[in-house]
Amino acid sequence: MKYCFSILFLTLFTFVCYTARASHIVGGEMTYIHKEGNTYEVTLSIYEDCLNGDPTAIAEDEPGFFCVFDGYGNQVYFDSVHSITTVVVPVNFSNACVTNVPATCLRKKTFVIDYVLPPNPKGYIVVYQRCCRNGTIKNIEDPSTQGATYFCNIPPAGTALYNNSAVFKNYPPQIICVNNPLVYDHSATDPDGDSLSYEFCNTYTGGSDADAKPKPVAPPYALVTYVPGFSSTHPITGTPTIQINPVTGLITGTPNSLGRYVVTVCCNEWRHGVLINTVKREFQFVVTDCSKVVVADIPQYSSDFNTYVVDCSDYTVHFANTSSGGFAYHWDFGVPGLTTDTSSEFEPTYVYSDTGTFTVKLVVNPGTTCPDSISRFVKVYPRFHAQFVDTGTQCPGSQIGFTDLSTSTFKPIVSWLWNFADGDTSQSENPVHTFQHGGLYNVMLISENIRDCLDTVIHQVLIDDFHPFAGNDTIIVKGESIQFNATGGEEYLWSPAHNLNDTTINNPIGYYPDTGRFNYTVFVTSSFGCTGYDTMNVWIVNSASFFVPTAFSPDGNGRNDIFKPLAVGYKGLNYFRIFNRFGELIYNSNSLETGWDGTYKGKKADVGTYYWEMSFKDRFNKESTLKGDVTLLR
Repeated sequence: MKYCFSILFLTLFTFVCYTARASHIVGGEMTYIHKEGNTYEVTLSIYEDCLNGDPTAIAEDEPGFFCVFDGYGNQVYFDSVHSITTVVVPVNFSNACVTNVPATCLRKKTFVIDYVLPPNPKGYIVVYQRCCRNGTIKNIEDPSTQGATYFCNIPPAGTALYNNSAVFKNYPPQIICVNNPLVYDHSATDPDGDSLSYEFCNTYTGGSDADAKPKPVAPPYALVTYVPGFSSTHPITGTPTIQINPVTGLITGTPNSLGRYVVTVCCNEWRHGVLINTVKREFQFVVTDCSKVVVADIPQYSSDFNTYVVDCSDYTVHFANTSSGGFAYHWDFGVPGLTTDTSSEFEPTYVYSDTGTFTVKLVVNPGTTCPDSISRFVKVYPRFHAQFVDTGTQCPGSQIGFTDLSTSTFKPIVSWLWNFADGDTSQSENPVHTFQHGGLYNVMLISENIRDCLDTVIHQVLIDDFHPFAGNDTIIVKGESIQFNATGGEEYLWSPAHNLNDTTINNPIGYYPDTGRFNYTVFVTSSFGCTGYDTMNVWIVNSASFFVPTAFSPDGNGRNDIFKPLAVGYKGLNYFRIFNRFGELIYNSNSLETGWDGTYKGKKADVGTYYWEMSFKDRFNKESTLKGDVTLLR
């Protein structure tokens, strides 16, 4: 596999530069051709700021230092090479259509050298390194301290792998306007007729401030570090996002933030379905507020590349127009072989007679000095409709089956994204899901067919909020009765039936003439058909009693955290009071349900002994008092 790196930094020269060396090197690119036998011609072009660059620093670009290493890392050649040509790169920007065009000057300096590279099973790498990136680059960390590395990987000699680098057709734009659509052809030509594909990819560092033009070293080479929010595949912000078409190499999007951004594009060469070489070009997008007079813009409402909409409902498409500076418009709706599919309306509506993918073009102010144009795809593939049903018992912990019933004129349906509204998702066609808790869930399905048609449907799924509850454990005095009160359903069955007047209702009465312990289980069925059970204990004692713990530990572990009396056979409390060792009242209540949590005035009470007293009435309304102490532990 062979990699040829072509690196180009573009900068806007009206920006203030921090050092001459950091500003005058705008970029560079390295390519090679196979001449004959084992001879390769390697070409390096560097780009210099001829408007603001320091002449002394520019002079230091001569000569260029080249190193050749074999695949084992051994140096084969080290050469000092002088340039053979110097040309000024044209701006390629229509000044008449911009109100504040910045001044620019970009000079290309080219170095050429031939190398004879004997057969080597590991191949060779030709390397050039130089300092330093512009200090105002926004998408990489410490840009002024990171140089660049340009290199070509030449594979082992052999007729089947002899290759010539692909060559990018156009210079990158020197002027990019913020908040204006960017359409830049980054495609390449290949002299061998290889198939080409494109992608955003990695960026490499090189020389430094301390060693501005070092003798090149053998690989590996370090990658730049991106500022959070940026990456090699997301190098610049935009709405819509800056993206590259993998087939055509067309870069589109609307940059929405001023500044310099390093962008690296890989052009992959394919021969007979095999990747044989990758050409890299690294450059800086410099986004400035240059205020184009006329901007043609069709918004992008689809996530598909450069696509206005994917219409899967019918054949009628209404076109939005977000252009600026226009007074006349010409739309071509892209029907092949048809010349009448046009409109001069600002936002026209067009009815397509057939399905397909159409390239729609809008020209703003056609035939004037400053026209502008934009093209986007429109995909018309009706009809597509998302739908689903769910089946199963709608109970917590039970499996619910979801069946996709989406309909599509163009089959197959190729993707499904389910959101069950409880944090879980699925990409299965017909998933099975378990809801752990009761509630109303807005289950969503997004389905897509082979024509990129998307549709969304939401159904509410009600899961029974099922919580069978038998009641709290109870202590009573013999000879008394209690009334149970189970909750959570519509049907109840108690087991065992001992001392109960009815086992098929939620609130049977239990009568206990003697002491003992009884453990009851109630089986509950809800209106949804959910079934479950809960248990409770009944303890029958000889006489009315108060049970008061002698210690408690309010440490938040859920055990013995609250200090309170447990009453059997008493109507209730008149008061329950707790005092510290100084006699201060720190807790007072008349409820048997609450208790002291071990705090006083919002703070944790000290470990130690506390004193309590209570007044209460028995079932015959006789009042009595009790006193004691309790130890607080932590």
